[in-house]
Amino acid sequence: MSSLTPGFADPVLDGQATFRAVLEAMSRPGRVQRAGGALRPPAPLNRAAAAVLLTLADADTPFAHDAGPDAEAWLRFHCGMPLVPAASAAFVLATGAAPAFSALAQGSEEEPQGGATLVLQVAALAEGEGWRLTGPGIEHEHRLRVDGAPAGFLAAWAANRVGFPCGVDVVLCAGDRLAALPRSVMIAEG
Repeated sequence: MSSLTPGFADPVLDGQATFRAVLEAMSRPGRVQRAGGALRPPAPLNRAAAAVLLTLADADTPFAHDAGPDAEAWLRFHCGMPLVPAASAAFVLATGAAPAFSALAQGSEEEPQGGATLVLQVAALAEGEGWRLTGPGIEHEHRLRVDGAPAGFLAAWAANRVGFPCGVDVVLCAGDRLAALPRSVMIAEG
């Protein structure tokens, strides 16, 4: 196992900047934000995913992942998140194959906020082409190209939306870039 690398250089300022980036991404779905540029997390964890988890997770955040022992040690050291099965996790990190949305916490009619957030690492994110996003936070339509999305993602996303307001939110992370897909957003092929 490798030695642990540092987290945020300035936990307060870096955490605040990442929180603003995630908030902007969730309120304006498909808009690409930057986060975690100075972080050096262990592979396969990318900088944006690491920054999101350092900012939003703590010792009270049930967590599941597929990132391996080095990333797990790094995240547990910096965040203290307890590991749980994916079905009961508040945050699920997918660095490889993404779990089925239906296998993750969905929330309930009384507590839809209990739905999981999937932090999904992808190869690249770019605005202006690709998927067509519509819904709350998007005036008409927004285009987002996602390279490296799992096969069948759009069909799985459509099934995820059927139970709205319950369901799973997704934060896509590529390098130091992130974009959010709240469960309220509709996605069509570009």
